[in-house]
Amino acid sequence: MKRILITGVAGFIGTNLALKFLKEGHIVYGIDNLSSGQEGNIKLLEEEKNKGKHFYYFLLDVEDLDKFVFNFSIDEIYHLACPASPPKYQKDPISTLMTSIRGTYNVLNLANRFKCKVLFTSTSEIYGEPQIHPQPESYRGNVNTVGPRSCYDEGKTAAETLCYEFRKQYEVDVKIIRIFNTYGPYMDPNDGRVVTNFINMALLDNTISIYGDGTQTRSFQYIDDLINGIIKMMESEEGGPINIGNPVEFTVNELATIISNKIEKITNKKPIIKYSELPSDDPTQRKPDITLAKSLLNWEPIVPLDEGLDNTIKFFLSNK
Repeated sequence: MKRILITGVAGFIGTNLALKFLKEGHIVYGIDNLSSGQEGNIKLLEEEKNKGKHFYYFLLDVEDLDKFVFNFSIDEIYHLACPASPPKYQKDPISTLMTSIRGTYNVLNLANRFKCKVLFTSTSEIYGEPQIHPQPESYRGNVNTVGPRSCYDEGKTAAETLCYEFRKQYEVDVKIIRIFNTYGPYMDPNDGRVVTNFINMALLDNTISIYGDGTQTRSFQYIDDLINGIIKMMESEEGGPINIGNPVEFTVNELATIISNKIEKITNKKPIIKYSELPSDDPTQRKPDITLAKSLLNWEPIVPLDEGLDNTIKFFLSNK
């Protein structure tokens, strides 16, 4: 039985990770300030506690982690805390930036104090508008430092540097993964990400709104694959950064068509696809090179987009 701390536990990834650890019988301590996490996810995890699982939640901001009194020890830390969808991280960009910097600094100090392993979830967004395709970990990116997405992109970049320096200076066993576009159950339907946007709009008002002309590409990773990658990284001797994502590439138009067809089978109505202006700094290509994940972690995604979308749509329908 491990004693596991998850920051950002009320978020999409944090909830799925916590559920897996609770199912395996571990003790899970969850931290979240609910700035972007969902209270419903906390209620779900508390229900697991009522069934005899070991879940303990603290309403806390990682920027204030240094003030929190820990009367328990920790074996592993999964540091997920930070708004990840553009509408949410752009709502308070300075707070987003400081969550990545000050929050990660606090988490790394905590890991150093408990001499425990810590995994930091970075992002494919640090590659910016990539000039290399697909993106390997060696690519240093093409990020606008003064744009609407900079608070998130550059915050994660700075946090990676903090992880590197804590590893070098204090020998903290810190691991870095770069997460590519992920979807699945327990996502916030209003998070503004492409999969949730398309499903939510198609179910609510029978439309799908595409930013730009839809020729921009993304790779879509199902949450179960990501969780397996996260755990394999933590259990490995690797420090990273290592890309965790699905290298199968789709245009946004292709994704919209797939979702439209699935929704039509459910509602007997064909969603109308509309186009609007592409937001500033929105990348036109995004695809991970997962050579390192395959060779170092023996990991690669196995859930096809068709199956993953079916599971996700079922989740949204059951929670309407």
